[in-house]
Amino acid sequence: VQLQASGGGLVQAGDSLTLSCAASGRTFSNYAVGWFRQAHGKEREFVAAITMIGDNTNYADPVKGRFTISKDNAENTVYLYMSSLKPEDTALYYCALTRGIRTLTTASAYDYWGQGTQVTVSS
Repeated sequence: VQLQASGGGLVQAGDSLTLSCAASGRTFSNYAVGWFRQAHGKEREFVAAITMIGDNTNYADPVKGRFTISKDNAENTVYLYMSSLKPEDTALYYCALTRGIRTLTTASAYDYWGQGTQVTVSS
């Protein structure tokens, strides 16, 4: 499985941005995709996750109400729409895949990772 994350960039506080995560290669009938982020000098943290079967989603508290995760099953692609961005959202954003139908929040539960896309929010 290969994951390709894209869509990062430099934006101003209050702006919106949409990240994409495209899965290719071997895929599974039941899996979930999560977004994680890692700011400079900090640990990687969970952002959001979605199951590809059904519509189960899960969000970290700091992004609830501002970020929306969605999917396109036909394209094996997951999106992360980020609005009202804040400087503290600045980080390298990774997408990851875990087999199963749970929206897990622990990085170690994910088996496959994309390369990351940088999001920088200026104040």
